[in-house]
Amino acid sequence: MGKKVKKESEPPSKDVFDPLPIESKKAATVVLMLNSPEEEVLVKACEAIHKFAEKGDENRSSLLGLGAVEPLSHLISHEDKLVRRNAFMALGVMAANNDVKRLLKKLDAIPSIIRKLSPEEDVVVHEFATLCLASLSVDFSCKVQISDQEGLEPLIQLLSSPDPDVKKNSVETICNLVQDLPSRVAVRELNGVPPLLELLRSEFPVIQQLSLRTLVVVTTDTDTRATFREEQGFDRLLEFLCNKEFSDLHVEALQVLSNCLEDRDSLQLIHETGGLQRLLQFITTPTLLDIQTNAVKAISRVAQSSENRKLLHEQDIERSLVELLSLEGDSLRTATCQAVAAMSLHLASKDAFRDLDGIRAVVQLLGSEGGEVREAAAQALSSLTSSNQLNSYAVYEAEGDEGLVQQLHDVIPGAVAHAAAVLTNMAEQEVLRCSILSHGAMAALLEPLQSADTHTLVRATQALAALACDAEGRADLRNAGGLVPLVQLLRSNHKEVRRNACWAISVCANDEPTAVEMCKLGALDLLQEINSSANRRNTFSEIALQRLLDSNLSLKYSLTNTLAPTDITVDGFYDPGQARSGQRVLTLEDLSKQPVNQRRPVIAINAKPLDTSVPRHNLGALRTIPSTSWLGCCPEMHCQLWDLYIDRVSVDQSEERQQDSPTETRTASVLSSKGSTRTPSKGKSKGRKEDEKLRDEDESKPQQEVATVTEKPWMLPYDAAFHALVTEATKTILPLHVESEQYSALARLVSEVMGGAVEVDRQHDFLWELHLSELRYELQSNIIPIGQIRKGTYYHRALLYKVLADRIGVSCSLVRGEYNRVWNEVLLSVGTPHYPGCQPQPRAHLVDLIHQPGRLLRANTPQAKQYQTI
Repeated sequence: MGKKVKKESEPPSKDVFDPLPIESKKAATVVLMLNSPEEEVLVKACEAIHKFAEKGDENRSSLLGLGAVEPLSHLISHEDKLVRRNAFMALGVMAANNDVKRLLKKLDAIPSIIRKLSPEEDVVVHEFATLCLASLSVDFSCKVQISDQEGLEPLIQLLSSPDPDVKKNSVETICNLVQDLPSRVAVRELNGVPPLLELLRSEFPVIQQLSLRTLVVVTTDTDTRATFREEQGFDRLLEFLCNKEFSDLHVEALQVLSNCLEDRDSLQLIHETGGLQRLLQFITTPTLLDIQTNAVKAISRVAQSSENRKLLHEQDIERSLVELLSLEGDSLRTATCQAVAAMSLHLASKDAFRDLDGIRAVVQLLGSEGGEVREAAAQALSSLTSSNQLNSYAVYEAEGDEGLVQQLHDVIPGAVAHAAAVLTNMAEQEVLRCSILSHGAMAALLEPLQSADTHTLVRATQALAALACDAEGRADLRNAGGLVPLVQLLRSNHKEVRRNACWAISVCANDEPTAVEMCKLGALDLLQEINSSANRRNTFSEIALQRLLDSNLSLKYSLTNTLAPTDITVDGFYDPGQARSGQRVLTLEDLSKQPVNQRRPVIAINAKPLDTSVPRHNLGALRTIPSTSWLGCCPEMHCQLWDLYIDRVSVDQSEERQQDSPTETRTASVLSSKGSTRTPSKGKSKGRKEDEKLRDEDESKPQQEVATVTEKPWMLPYDAAFHALVTEATKTILPLHVESEQYSALARLVSEVMGGAVEVDRQHDFLWELHLSELRYELQSNIIPIGQIRKGTYYHRALLYKVLADRIGVSCSLVRGEYNRVWNEVLLSVGTPHYPGCQPQPRAHLVDLIHQPGRLLRANTPQAKQYQTI
């Protein structure tokens, strides 16, 4: 046999590149390899980038800067499975970086990622694709894109994946997506509730927690809660709650239960299965603070329904809640107070909390350091005292009124609003209202009245209205300067704030000093502006305007040209003339400071000397006497009532003068004696001596004290002639018992005083204008007392008729028409005596005061219209 010869190997082809093993130590080199056409190179490059990116966020940022994201976003769609898998691994880790997320969104990578969630893909691809979506789904625009690309359905399917990482990433992505309402509905429609419930049995706590968080959100939808019941969700949830190993997750489980218990059907179901007792055990049994807190929150959710509150009351839930109020922990106390507020909507529960001394426990929480606790405590008291006087009194007995007033200074708007609501409820009782005012409630309301929170403004104005229903409260409000912010609230663009401000102003306008002050602050102009707008006008704005005018009849007559029979004029009333649109009506004091001019003179009423005149703060008291009671009195009784009132005022003024300094008292006496134009010369001499003696004493006083004494408020001069007319009318008119005779007799008296009857065709010879000019020149004032007028036309006579009628208790109105025509209207009972049982019907009549004084003209007849227009 021949010797074997070794076969030589074939030489390599000339066009084939020899394999080159490369060991790279630079990330930039590996990033360049991502563009290689060789699959083996791509696999190794993606694997290296994945390992590098896992080491930290700085490495991910470095890879982003090297341009690794864009080629990786293309490689996830590569034909080779191994390349796709490694590319997803690298991209999934890198997507945790915020800058990478923005770039992936810009590159529109989400559709490519979602396409790789199909069942035929590798589990590793599913894991990192869902990881990538979990990172991207935090962004709102990415959520929308995932939903638009129908990414929710494959994610729900992956909840049943055997791989726990896929489950975890998928449920995390779904949890992010359901923060938007459309995705919550889609989860139910795609049958996502059963797999979410199944995840509660997972051996991995993170998956259980993410599942519970998702269920917390989706069960806020009513239809989803129905699906939850159908899928035996309560059984799964109670099974989970009964397992002490999952105690750290019971907080989220209780939140899911809380959502589901809003439905009556759910509550009934859980009650039948013993779940409600289990829930109450979480409240009463000492456990973790968060667990008890969420159990109480669940009770609050349950108590939103009246039927549920009744069911909870039968379980004696009030006792458990009262016990929790004594435990430590702001979150628990806050939740408990909110539950008390919810349960207090049930009448029997209000009584139960009071009987268990729960109100005192809530009052004590008003002094807590935690703002949320204070707010919740005030909320609970607001609910407890709503339409319940016994609970309001219980708050008072627990000394809660002082704490509530202090809480009006709180920095938390909700705490202030609820405190004001409690004070509003308590102020319905006079004893409680006085106690609240004694703690400075009106001054404390100043800050809330200037709050930027609309709810606080609404509650503050309601509290102010409740506390200002008596004179003491209104005086406190004026002294505290609260009228300024109250009037400013009329400018609010918020409907409810403006409405409640109008109501508060209508309450405050019940006395003249407050009404006058509000008018000075522009309340009248603002209310007129509001009532002229169809959109801003409301019932309360109309009431507020009317009450402001009723408290200032001079202003009312000038603006509305009418005084009703119930509008009783008093000393200090004046007729400034008809006000033009937008014109401000000046006060008497302002008018007195004007120089004598050629304008229409102002007619003023004052029948009492300075020493017995009715103080401005007592003028409103006359209006508290109903006009019907005046008309029903006999003449003697009426005079006695008037004298008693004047005596009371005189005593009040005497007491006030005793409190003044001796110098002020003597100065007032001297000024009074000087103010009378009809004092005997003897009195003048005596007054002059006293004046000289006073001047000698004042020279030794400090200059500051003298300045203070001389600055006395302006007073309307005493009109002795008008006083005499009142006396005469009382003696001659009141003894007449027939209404028509009273009206006619008073008309003849007025006509006689004002120059007598004037024929229609002789009115141009009746020189009343000259007479008024002479009076104005003589008095050197634009203000003329009505008693000094001896020649008066329609509006002088009608005004005198009205003020005299008001003094003697005769009912009539005052109406101003056009061209200075003013008349009085009275009601006469007109019936048919021929038919027994026929009730007389009151008819309006005009009183003729100038042409045929005493004639009564039937309203709306030709004679009456002629009288109004001649």
